[in-house]
Amino acid sequence: MGPYVVGVERVVPASPQAVFDVLADPAQHPALDGSGSVRSGRGELPARLYAGARFSMDMRMMLPYRVTNVVVEFDEPRLIAWRHFAGHRWRYRLTAVSGGTLVREEWDSTGVAHLWPGLRLLGFPERNRRGMAASLERLAEIVG
Repeated sequence: MGPYVVGVERVVPASPQAVFDVLADPAQHPALDGSGSVRSGRGELPARLYAGARFSMDMRMMLPYRVTNVVVEFDEPRLIAWRHFAGHRWRYRLTAVSGGTLVREEWDSTGVAHLWPGLRLLGFPERNRRGMAASLERLAEIVG
């Protein structure tokens, strides 16, 4: 995965398609977000994400802001990822396993490796790890 990718895994008791369907619905993202930073969808959200889809979210991390994402990886029902203006990617890898789906959520900052020292000083790798673990717990509740 590389030094600039933070990942968390969890088995979710649902099929890969059921999990993918939730992830591909941007209206669900505020309910899924375990970090507390995704507040709501902004503007016209696509009913379902697809390769190249754009969607915006109202965010808050100390101050409110908006982020527009574009879906850059899409292989239904195994993989979906989006990135925003800074180049970070949020990726979900889904693998069918006994008892459901192994979901791996990744925060990939490879595209902005030059920012890594500052991101580490701000605590982002560990903060993101905690938020992703909480997000996967919420995902399990939503699809379960």
